[in-house]
Parts: sequence; structure tokens; C-alpha cells
Amino acid sequence: MAKSITKILLGNVHVTKNLLILLVIGGLYAISISLSNTFVNIYLWKQSGEVSDIALYQLASVTTQPVAFLLAGYISKKADRIISLRLGVFILTAFYLTVLFAGESAETILLLLGALLGMGFGFYWLGYNVLTFEITEPDTRDFFNGFAGLLTSFAGMIGPISAGAIITWMPDTKGYKMIFFISFFLFIMAVLLSLKMKHRHAEGPLKIPAAAKEIKRNTAWRKILYSHFIQGLREGIFVFIIVLWVYMATNSELALGSYGFVTSAVSFAGYFLISRFLKPSRRKKAIFIGGILLFGAVFLIVFNPSYPLLMTYGVIVSAAYPMLLVPYVSLTYDVLGKASSAGPLRIEYLITKEWFINGGRAVSILLLLLGISLFDEKQIIPILMVICGSGHFFIYFVIKGIDTRFLQNKKEVNSGMPENGGGDSLT
Repeated sequence: MAKSITKILLGNVHVTKNLLILLVIGGLYAISISLSNTFVNIYLWKQSGEVSDIALYQLASVTTQPVAFLLAGYISKKADRIISLRLGVFILTAFYLTVLFAGESAETILLLLGALLGMGFGFYWLGYNVLTFEITEPDTRDFFNGFAGLLTSFAGMIGPISAGAIITWMPDTKGYKMIFFISFFLFIMAVLLSLKMKHRHAEGPLKIPAAAKEIKRNTAWRKILYSHFIQGLREGIFVFIIVLWVYMATNSELALGSYGFVTSAVSFAGYFLISRFLKPSRRKKAIFIGGILLFGAVFLIVFNPSYPLLMTYGVIVSAAYPMLLVPYVSLTYDVLGKASSAGPLRIEYLITKEWFINGGRAVSILLLLLGISLFDEKQIIPILMVICGSGHFFIYFVIKGIDTRFLQNKKEVNSGMPENGGGDSLT
């Protein structure tokens, strides 16, 4: 009976011990982030009341991440990728402790908080991605991406609404402090669980120039990197503007949590269906449909960001993200697996990819800061939302020319890994 249920949920996939541990670590991370990360933006915004301050906080995060990835790559090469993951978790715990101790003075250290968050993300995700590069196989790639999405969506269902309820029920800022402490505790659990994974040293020095040469030589890899840049264009501002709009429309943390619950429930179902039934031959079609939905949904909210319209928007994008991200991430790492010296240079390729996506995020945030300094905030933000919101739509047109016939011979494809999928639902 148990085996039958497992087969229904997972399909005919061989799940190893390391793969399972990594999924659980990712799940703990997702719950912690879903509890607190959304409400950090609100916590800081309530202190300053300025969109530009939150944009600066986010800019500090996305510009620090490329540096963190470089340092984490060096550590992974010289020591171990698990150490990188653990350092990321420790830095994220330091971030939440700093927010706790700063209290209502947190707005005075926005850049420090953003830098800590970016460093934590960079170290964590490089370690996580390298681990999954080594653990997953071509025939488990879509499963892993999909099931990791399931866990993230489930965390998004229980995290924001639980946090919103705690903040609403507890007076003053005690609720915020409580959820930040819970996040700290969950991160510690993730570190302890990582102790069960085997250490494995990467060989050789960090060779960023060698990976950079692949951009010019490998057309498919170059297109993948360009697509990640335009993906970042949307994520840079959408990841916090939507949260602020939902809160402004309701003035309620519980309503924001409810938004997260509904959108994550839709995303949960989407990731389950896509991970179980999407065939590699239909990846590009799924990316195209997902991109259209993500772009089209923007026009629902740019003129009148009311709570009902924001909720409708959230449902649409939460259904579209699994449709786009699961095949897109899988394609990304299938192409990476065919790159020159993909095994020895896996860390360098990952660093390069993250530089492109964070470059896109930084550009969109800088456009927002420039726009609101020159024009009326209420007029320029909707325009930028439309411009940057087209990013996922154009992904298809960048990657459509990539030859995917090599997927038919899985022996030629090296292992892949998931990534820290961004987005503007709360998952």
C-alpha cells in the first residue's frame, strides 16, 4: 500500500538517500524563507514608508549575491560544497538575528541587511546547486525540479498565512520577532541535517575565465544566459512591489498571508501536475504558454491594484510559474551538462549563470530607482511593471532555437540541478 502511494506521488523514480536529504533541506529553507522573507519587506517598509528604501535594500541583496557566489565557488573548490551551503545558512541566521536586535531601527541599516541577505543567498544556493548537480541524474531532473517546487509551494501555503496570523494576534512588533526567531530555528535544523551528507572535494582551482570562454563558443549556453538575464529583469522589482501592493491594498498582514496561501496552493497543484506529466519534447511549448500567462497577468493590476485583482493575478502567475520554470530550469541544466568540461567546471558555470540573472535583477531595480527619482511614483511604477514584466514572455524567443535533440540520448547529458526560482507570487 505504501509503495503504491509513493508511486502515485513520485512516479517511477529512484530516490536516493542524498537526494531525499537535499529535498528536506530545501524544504526547511523554503519554510523559513516563506515565513519571514515576505514580511521583512513589510517590516522595513512600515518603518520608512518609502518604496525607494525597499528598492535599495533589494539592490544591496542582488548586487552582493554575485560576490557571494564567487567566494562560495572558491570555498567549494578548496574545501567542500557542503561548507558553502552551511555558511549560507549561518549568514541567513545572522541576517534574522540582526533584524531582531535592530528592531525599529532596522531602516537605518537597510544596506547592511540587504548585503547580509545577498551573501546568505549566494553561499546557500551555490552549495545547494552544486550538490544537486552531483546527486540528480538526467531521468530524475524534471522530478527533482518539480518536487522541489512542490515543497516550496507547500511552504508558501503554510508560511505566509501562519506568519500573518502570528503578527496579527501578537501586539506591537512581537509577532515579527516571533517569526524571525522561528526562521532562525529552522535554519539551524537544516545545518544539522546537512551533517548527514558525505563530503566531496572539487578538483582544481576556480577557473572563471575558462567558463567565460564557453559563452562565446557555445551558442546554446549563450542563449540560456541571455534568457536568465531577462528573467532577472522581471524578478528584480516584482518580488517586492507585488508584496507592497497587496499590503497597501489591505493594510493587513493576515490578508497578505492569505494571498500567499491561495497562490501557493495553486502553485502546489501546478508543480505536481507538471513534474508528473510534462514530457521533455513539450518543454518549449510549456515555456511559451507560461510566458504568455505571466506577461498577460501584469495588465490586470497595473491600472488598479485592488486586492481582488491582485488575488486573481496571483492565481494566474502561480499556475503559470510551474509551467515555465520546471521545463526552463531542466533545459538550462541539460544545456549546461553539454558544455565543455561540465563536470570540472560545474561551479564556474553556475557562478556565470547567477551573474546573469542577478544582473537582470539589478538593472530592473536601478530602473525603478531612476524612474521614481524623475517621475511621479504612481505613474512610472506601472510602466516599469509592464516593461520588466515582459521578461518571462521573451524567454521562449531566446531559447526556441536551441537544439534539444540531444535529450534523446541521456547518456550524453550530465547531471543537472534546480535553482532558486524567483517570482512574484509568495512561493
